Order: sequence, then structure tokens, then C-alpha cells
Amino acid sequence: MKPIKNLRWYIIGTIFLATTINYIDRQALSVAAPVIKKDLELSNEQYGWIVSAFLLAYAIMQLVSGIIIDKIGTKKGFSLSVIWWSIANMLHAFGSGMLSLGIFRFLLGIGEAGNYPSAMKAISEWFPKKERSKAVGILNMGPGMGAIIAPPLMAWLIIAYGWEMAFVITGAIGFLWLVLWRWIYYLPKKHPRISKEELLDIQEDQQETIEKNKTPWFNYFKYKEVWGLALSRFVSDGVFYFFVFWLPSWLSDEKGFTLTDIALFAWIPFVLSDVGSFVGGWTGSRLMKKGFSLDTSRKRIIWIGAILVVPILGCLFIDSPYWAIALISFALFATQFKQSALFTIPIDLFSKKDAASVWGISGSAGSFGAMLFTPVIGWLVDTISYSPVFIIVAFLHILSAIIIMFFIPKIQLIKSHA
Repeated sequence: MKPIKNLRWYIIGTIFLATTINYIDRQALSVAAPVIKKDLELSNEQYGWIVSAFLLAYAIMQLVSGIIIDKIGTKKGFSLSVIWWSIANMLHAFGSGMLSLGIFRFLLGIGEAGNYPSAMKAISEWFPKKERSKAVGILNMGPGMGAIIAPPLMAWLIIAYGWEMAFVITGAIGFLWLVLWRWIYYLPKKHPRISKEELLDIQEDQQETIEKNKTPWFNYFKYKEVWGLALSRFVSDGVFYFFVFWLPSWLSDEKGFTLTDIALFAWIPFVLSDVGSFVGGWTGSRLMKKGFSLDTSRKRIIWIGAILVVPILGCLFIDSPYWAIALISFALFATQFKQSALFTIPIDLFSKKDAASVWGISGSAGSFGAMLFTPVIGWLVDTISYSPVFIIVAFLHILSAIIIMFFIPKIQLIKSHA
């Protein structure tokens, strides 16, 4: 077979598509929430608990999925994950109340938890260090793209076929992607379409990280860096989930948006989140090419993004929904700009044999934090307003950056020991 030039970029494009589908399925409920809450007579607090069921499963399974993926490999692990979450999303069509939707949401979280550990392991297998932040930046555009597509797609499907069928159709998309994934993905040394030059480039960069034995899972917690990653994401992941799961409800409850209005405008902030992911990843790679150290480049991106989230407080002082959407868009740009660096740190610190497990630990912590934050959001909205939520959201990323500085004084490869 004729080699494909720059094959790794085709692979990251395929993974980007998976993450896009992942977030279409994840955000399907939030877009349908105004209709479902009315149809099934659910309160904001009940909706918060349904979302938390997803995050609970997502948190638990990121720990487990990382171990499974490191054991069975990226190709099989990603395939299993997509099959599971696609079926779980389709089951939402049978939801009849808080309990059933909570169960289906929990099942969705089990499957979707394999997405990022699989993706980050693939990046560690295919990309040299100098290109990893760019690859993660592209990968991290997937959530934004999914969130861009979900509002108009779900709104159209709900209006045309009802909310039940909307879940069935969006869930089926994953099976189309699975065909592409099974065709394109192999380890670099086994890929039938890789060029000799690209294989040498990848292998030369990764020679220093080759170790014989995988680190036992409990040993990861001996490293303060792992605790830093986990705590940093524990306090900050809830910010993005707030916008993913609550933005359509906020636009409906506070700004009087109809389902059509949500379809027209709710996707806009996620365009900026994608831009932030790409710009953050590009900037990180650019800084390293200019001679900045790995540690300096990652931390500069993290701090710039964290500080730029703070202007979201402006939403408390303006009445215009369009200016509010502009501020939310800017905050999501800043959030994903920061995350392009933060999400790369696990594969900066540990070799590729440990990549999925370490990323799973940090991702699990982030999901646990978001899980605890979500019912608090529902309670605050029902008893006070959205105002205290926006105040909390404005400063969580700064706390996240402080934690990284404290626990990870220098970002560099750790020589792990079994």
C-alpha cells in the first residue's frame, strides 16, 4: 500500500470526530431539557441529579477505563467505548422520569468515560512531544464542535420527530464512526500506510520513554504531580460542564429563549471554545519552538486562560442576552485555551505505557468535582438564582492554576517505577 503522508494528523482528525460525537450525545439532554422538564414535570434540582448520575459514572469509569485501555490497547478500547455510549444514548428515548433518565444517563457516563483516556493514549503513541499540545488542542475542539452541532441538530429533530426519536438518531451516529476507526487506527510500527520517515520520527522521540513494565495503578498516587492534576481538575471541570448542561436552561429560564432561539444561539459560545482549544494548543507548540521550556509554555497557557475566565462576572450586570452570550463565549474560549495545556500534562509527566491510566485518574477527579457541583447548581437556581453560580464559575480556574503551581513545580518526564 502507498504510505499516507503525515498519517498522524489523519488519526487525530478521526479522534476529533469521535470526541465531537461524544459531546453531541452528551449535550443532547441539555438541549432537550426545557422540553423534557416540562413534559415529565422535572424541577431544576431533579434535572441536576440526572446530570450528576452521568458524572458519577463518568468519574468512576475514567479510573477503570484508563486501566482497561492500557491493558487491551487503544483500538479495542476506543471501539468498546463508542459502542457502549451509542447504545446508552439511544436508550434515553425510553425515559419516563427522574429515575429512568438517571439510569440511562449513568450508562452513558460508563461508555463516554473511555473517550479521553483512549484519545490521550493515541496521542502519546503517535505524536512527538513538540506536537502533543497541538494535537491535544485539536482533540479538545471536539467538545466544542459537538456542542455547536447539538443545539440545531437536536432542536430540528425534536421539532420534526419528538425528543425520544432525537436520542435514537444521535445515538446511531457513533456506529458510522466505528467503521472509520477500525480501518484507520493501528500502532505506528504496525500501520500498513505509515511512511518510514514518520515512523522514525515517532520512534526517535519516544525512545527515552520506553520502559518494560507498566506501573501498578495504586503506585500513581505516590506522586504529588498526580494529586496536583487530580485536584486541579476537581475544582475546574465543573465550569465547562455548567455551560454544556445548563446553558440552554439558563437561556430559557432567564432570557425567555424558545427551542428555536436555543437552536439559533446556544452553539455560538462553543465556536469560541473550539477556537480557544486550537489557539491554546498552537500557542503552546509555538512557545516551545521559540525556546521556552515545556514547563514554562504549559504554565503560561494555564494562567492566561484562568485569568481570562473572570470577565464572565459581567453576566450579572447586563440584561441583553446577546451580550451575555458574548461574555460566555469569551469565557469558554479562555477555559479551553487553558485546558489545551492542562490536558496535555499527564502525557508530559508519564510515559505512553501509563498515559491512559494517569489521564483517567485526573479526568475522574474532574468528573467527581463536576458531579458534586451540578446538584448544587440546581439547588442554587431553585432557591436563589443563577447569580451565585456565575460568581463561583468565574474563579474556579484560577484556583486550578494555583494548585498546579503548588503540586507540580516543574513539568518534566517522571521516571516511574513498578
